[in-house]
Amino acid sequence: MRPRLAVLPVPVALLASLLAVPVQAQDDPPAPTTTVTVNARAGLGTVDPAAIGVNHAIWDPQLGTDAVADLMKDAGVGAMRYPGGSYSDIYHWRDHTAPGGYVAPNTDFDHFMAGVRRAGAQPVVTANYGTGTPEEAAEWVRYANVEKGYGVKYWEIGNENYGNGHYGANWEADNHPDKSPAQYASLVREYAAAMKAVDPTIKVGAVLTSPGEWPDGITAAGDAGSWNQVVLSVAGPVVDFGILHWYPGGTGAEVLTKTDRVVDMVRMAREQAVRFAGKDLPMAMTEINTSYGRNTQPGALFAADAYATLLANGVFTVDWWNVHNGMGTVSTVAGHTDYDDFGLLSSASCSGGICQPALNTPFAPYHALSMVSRFARPGDRFVAASSSDPLLRAHATRRTDGGLAVLLVNEDPDNAKTVSLRYAGYTPAADAQVLSFGNGDSGISSASGSASEATLPPYSITTLVLRPTGSTAGPASPPRPTASAVTATTATLTWPTPPAGVKYEVHRHVGTQGEQWGETTGTSFTAANLVPGTRYTVNLVARDGAGRVSWSSEPLTFTTGTPTTSSCAVTYREATNWGNGYVANVEIANTGTEPLDGWSLTWTWPTAWQQMSSGWNADWAQTGADVRVSSTTRLAPGATTTAGFVGAYQGPNVLPTRFTLNGILCTTR
Repeated sequence: MRPRLAVLPVPVALLASLLAVPVQAQDDPPAPTTTVTVNARAGLGTVDPAAIGVNHAIWDPQLGTDAVADLMKDAGVGAMRYPGGSYSDIYHWRDHTAPGGYVAPNTDFDHFMAGVRRAGAQPVVTANYGTGTPEEAAEWVRYANVEKGYGVKYWEIGNENYGNGHYGANWEADNHPDKSPAQYASLVREYAAAMKAVDPTIKVGAVLTSPGEWPDGITAAGDAGSWNQVVLSVAGPVVDFGILHWYPGGTGAEVLTKTDRVVDMVRMAREQAVRFAGKDLPMAMTEINTSYGRNTQPGALFAADAYATLLANGVFTVDWWNVHNGMGTVSTVAGHTDYDDFGLLSSASCSGGICQPALNTPFAPYHALSMVSRFARPGDRFVAASSSDPLLRAHATRRTDGGLAVLLVNEDPDNAKTVSLRYAGYTPAADAQVLSFGNGDSGISSASGSASEATLPPYSITTLVLRPTGSTAGPASPPRPTASAVTATTATLTWPTPPAGVKYEVHRHVGTQGEQWGETTGTSFTAANLVPGTRYTVNLVARDGAGRVSWSSEPLTFTTGTPTTSSCAVTYREATNWGNGYVANVEIANTGTEPLDGWSLTWTWPTAWQQMSSGWNADWAQTGADVRVSSTTRLAPGATTTAGFVGAYQGPNVLPTRFTLNGILCTTR
């Protein structure tokens, strides 16, 4: 029991004088201003009509209902996936059965399509690989697109088929005696051929592992390589897109920072496609959710930042799991009840005497998707944006009507953010429409505000919708350049002939500021004096004779090589990989003419989550992202030595590209 405090009388005159004295906020200094910088000329991905997606499951009795379809339409959902995750590999569409699973009434394909059409979305359909056949999938295409005229464009072959037991974990149905990636890839080719024989216009997707997520990087016994290497080598040439899934785990703060890994995740998947399939496959993130605050504000913050980051990096659809799901362990998160429910909408289920709100009540992530759909509309192009505060995430889009939208996600649970906005390559009008969704809100509010400053509540999502000053007319958007003849210090960029009277500016992305390398009316540009072993991102800006500028093309990323000659050479090879750790060997060669009486090799990890945990045959140390391997042994000219280490990673495992030996940049083999 708390003791009571004695209340002493205060003289009236003294009380009046105290009330008259203004309170000094000496103990609460003004919050520092966060700077957000937007570079409207640094173009990123273009928003596809299917960008904002969700998953439906045939065990959900609300699938296809008018109420759910209308909620999806209101949220701007452009894609709906069917028939529901791992159920895809046991589902037979013709008789609407899923042996071993529950199928709710009125959830067949036609009911699903009725909901899709009412919502104005497009379907993403997963064909049964685990217990189905290419012929069954081809008949589904015939029914959907020939008989019914539904125009289903995107077809996936199977769900998470790497979870069929081949790597130890077994949750995905797979009746094939051979469960290897080679078998999957071989049958994907058969599925694609049979399905496209019915409708050549469809797009077929193959299941990939997300770089940095289990079982990425693992080569099982008897396989020629990892899942992605084998699938892309065999099936890549005949499919049209790759399929990724992502369920980052951790506490609230941990989950929210994991969107930092998206850039490398998507880039590595596309680079693998180029390396093994010979083409730059588009990527679809057809399942995504989080482990913390699934129904409350942390889940919404994650959804907004993850969708924007994935779309900015060229993923054409991001599909939340799930529309309805069901309760897990109930807790209080950010001051509100979290039902640990993967669903966007309440299932009105109960557990342990605790019940969810009324059926189809939107949870917080639903409003996050709605916010992203208002921020990034089909045809809009993402442009570079950055924040000076790591707890404030910033994204921006150039709109097809010449406007600009800025998405701001305040991930600080306790503090508001005062934001100052700066713009490069764009001059907005002074006023802005401000859309806001705060912790505990039941919907998105709209108000008038400023284009140059904003105050963001804790744990909030805000979009500023801006209009330009002056004309928005300009030349057509320039194409994406290609890179050739990339050496250690030079790269040649090429593109189709610009329209008459139009010049193309070549911009290098440097944070959000950019750096103009050159301007030309021709079809190529050679960038010189580049840093060896460095990744560059460039794009084009079109400028006509009147000085009017169009927004930038989708960027191109390339990495320069190492010198062709050096007094040292390094070979870096993984010996084994188990999904979040690996063993690697580093071979160091003295290719010079002088002996090395002791040597020190250094490199820098490309990401913050890569670690060297222990090593042998040399002295190993890591400080931050910098690794140093050293030895006092003599390395004669022409001699080689090998040292090994155990590495760990909690995201994409990006291989280092720059090695220096005793301060000399080495070639790589």
